[in-house]
Amino acid sequence: MAQRSAGHVHIVDDEAGVRTAMSAMLAPGGFGTSEYETADALLAALDTLEPGCIVADVNLPGTNGIELVRQLRERGIQQPVIVISGQADIAMAVEAMKAGAVEFLEKPLHTEPLQNAVRSALLAGSAPPSPDTERYVKIVQSLTRRQREVLAGVIEGLPNKLIAYRLGLSIRTVEGYRAAIMERTQAKSLSDLVRLGIRAGL
Repeated sequence: MAQRSAGHVHIVDDEAGVRTAMSAMLAPGGFGTSEYETADALLAALDTLEPGCIVADVNLPGTNGIELVRQLRERGIQQPVIVISGQADIAMAVEAMKAGAVEFLEKPLHTEPLQNAVRSALLAGSAPPSPDTERYVKIVQSLTRRQREVLAGVIEGLPNKLIAYRLGLSIRTVEGYRAAIMERTQAKSLSDLVRLGIRAGL
């Protein structure tokens, strides 16, 4: 049995099956977990919250994932938050990142990406912030005008279809631009791309 010394993860999801699955994915990595059905349940337990990170569904009943991130920051709780979302909730996930979440993952979740995101979040929570704004601005400025327009759509959480409609392009062309942007910026995931754009001020 793995020793639970890698860090603690607070899981917030209104579906018991999802919470159980995430705990099972994290256990082999040595992570301890606590489970909460709602954001309000987590907020009610803040005084006794074990240090670590929080993984929360963005679309929760009552206080949603975006508001959870905002309330945690307002209360001075510095535990990093990873938001998880379904395909229809990407815009909400982007908004949560703008509010201060460190990462988002799309459902269905998989063990390796979840463990990697948690490790990164725990490291981010223990390290001093380093915005590197100038570096991100330079990366964005290195893109072509059209690539920046596509990236702006991504930052808004728009699907390729809506970005294509807005810019008068085909969906395939937008997909090509997104692939080129990922290569140019060396972003490994959609959340990397969103984080870069937010830090560059888009």
